[in-house]
Amino acid sequence: MRRARLLLLLLLALCPPAGAQATLPDQAFHGVTIREQWIPMRDGVKLAVNLFSPADLKPGERIPALLEYLPYRKDDWSASRDYSLHSYFVHNRYVVARVDVRGTGRSHGLPPDREYSEQELRDGEEVIAWLATQPWSNGNVGMLGISWGGFNSIQMAMRRPPALKAILAVDAADDLFHDDIHYIDGMMHVDEFEISMDLTNALSPAPAFPIDEKTLAARFDAAPWFLLYLKHQRDGDFWRRASLSADYRRIQIPVFLIGGLLDGYRDSVPRMLANLKAPRTAIVGPWPHSFPHDAEPGPDVEWRDLATAWWDRWLKGKSNDVEHWPMLRVFLRQSYKPDLAIKNIPGQWRATEWPAPGVYDAQYYLRSDHRLGELEVGESENELQYSPATGVEAGFWWGDLTPDQDPVDEKSLVYDTAPLRADTTILGIPDVELFARNSAPLADWFVRLEDVAPDNTKQLVTGGGLNGAQRDSRNHPTDLVPGKSSLLEVPMHFTSWTFPAGHRIRLSISNALWPMIWPTPYAMTTWVEIGNATSSMLILSIIDPTLMPTVQFAKPVETEPLPGFRSEGEILPGKWTVTSDSARHVTTLDWHGEEQDLFPWGEEDTEERLVHTVQDNDPVHASVRGAASMQVKLKDRTLLWSTTLDLHSDATNFYYAYTRELRNNGALVRRRTWRETIPRDHQ
Repeated sequence: MRRARLLLLLLLALCPPAGAQATLPDQAFHGVTIREQWIPMRDGVKLAVNLFSPADLKPGERIPALLEYLPYRKDDWSASRDYSLHSYFVHNRYVVARVDVRGTGRSHGLPPDREYSEQELRDGEEVIAWLATQPWSNGNVGMLGISWGGFNSIQMAMRRPPALKAILAVDAADDLFHDDIHYIDGMMHVDEFEISMDLTNALSPAPAFPIDEKTLAARFDAAPWFLLYLKHQRDGDFWRRASLSADYRRIQIPVFLIGGLLDGYRDSVPRMLANLKAPRTAIVGPWPHSFPHDAEPGPDVEWRDLATAWWDRWLKGKSNDVEHWPMLRVFLRQSYKPDLAIKNIPGQWRATEWPAPGVYDAQYYLRSDHRLGELEVGESENELQYSPATGVEAGFWWGDLTPDQDPVDEKSLVYDTAPLRADTTILGIPDVELFARNSAPLADWFVRLEDVAPDNTKQLVTGGGLNGAQRDSRNHPTDLVPGKSSLLEVPMHFTSWTFPAGHRIRLSISNALWPMIWPTPYAMTTWVEIGNATSSMLILSIIDPTLMPTVQFAKPVETEPLPGFRSEGEILPGKWTVTSDSARHVTTLDWHGEEQDLFPWGEEDTEERLVHTVQDNDPVHASVRGAASMQVKLKDRTLLWSTTLDLHSDATNFYYAYTRELRNNGALVRRRTWRETIPRDHQ
């Protein structure tokens, strides 16, 4: 009870009047002192930071700072997670700074107009300089984070602020257009993030949640980000400004990467390992979009001990063995049957340099009898009718646990090897080269690699897609010429897998992967060309796992949770149902997620819903309708922020409508609506 009262006092102290300096009691929570301070920017705006520091920090002691820099509201949404994550580093003599991006959470100023804005990154340089000059600092700063925090760690390293000495990026991408969630593989994607961020950005600071005119004008009235992203449907300066893949020489400090084989951002790991020149190391496990110590499915592992050794070397100058670590610790997945509830993926941990020595490429040619094998003599082709509702079983992005692939395979072209004579292990990025043509000026291509067991169950291993208009250039997409054959290179996403003897390797090809990717608008027929004149093929990187040394990890360290904080339910993965109206040829996917978060000062109830609809016989008419809300229950009032999204298309345009509302005890306080017609740009 004493700790609960202490934390309540601490949280109230974390929220001083705007511009005031927070004052906290001297007591610490499990050896960690949490204190809010304000970091002044050159333009007078102040950013809010929670500093997690050792309670026994001695006068005159100088230790490094670790920065996590996010818009995810340090005082409500991520408060409990922040303590659980960062206390580990504090106990190893680091100060961790958890900073809210300008205009989000507790930080002052106008919200950014997009992810990783120029303002956010300029502020980040000032934050790093401030941390390096604090009286407890030794002048060295590291940066870490998952997803957004990993993205901007990479981007801050590109800017080379002098005090930033090393970074650790988890589940982050080096290529914003192709790999981020707005245009997956260069194709338009709409998911939970779009409605979630455009709701969260409108919220006022916790725990007071002011709704005065100044606060609402800055946050509630800020334009939704998704609308901006819809206006940038091809690669170019808008995306490349903050994409490391345009020039890997921009990073010259040590980099530690962590990725998951069930995460959509995993391709950045092998690319950065291969292209960076500074010291670098990586871990890729069987995880989804999560930290390795609390991942599900697992096996989960402790990683912060390795991170601490990494920081000790580059921020404290300690001599240790990090420069002799393997470049890549990777989990080689073993075959398992489709199971949406699986808790632990079978496999083994191995170590390798990258590119991995001993890997060789094996070519499997597509044959007219739907086999994969030797090159077929002569010329032929296989035909496929476009089915826009194809693909639900492949998940919402390239990373979900997936069910048996049989329903999507029934609407795809499939090619199988003969039963394998020996176990076959792959590690890398599978590639597909297709010679193909179709009857429409715009077509997307999707390839999926599957493991077909002797009982005919089909497990998705990995996949990838290509916007046909971007076959020659992502910056300058061009129409396809109906009936004209094109060479299409479709890389899949980084993976590991062991196909057991007796199983078959399957390649599945389609022109739709809904609702992951927005359907192209034209009915069409596709022909994949087969034979020695074209040589359509699957290329797999084969490796002998016995040539790779095994590695082990410590078990995850459990952290005592903060009292007074509790969550029930979860937004992701959520629940969904698929319904088909065969009479109208309409397929609908209805997804929803909800979560309740309890704090010492109140309660937040979040609900989100997306309804995707497509017409199989008329793909021009696709739509998504979304709704998101957060109800904040305080002692004296209940606030409800809610949003609705309506996006639909025809052959030439996207039609966007988005409404935001705020109610106080049921009475409408404010409403804003944005409506725009946006031309389709080869999407």
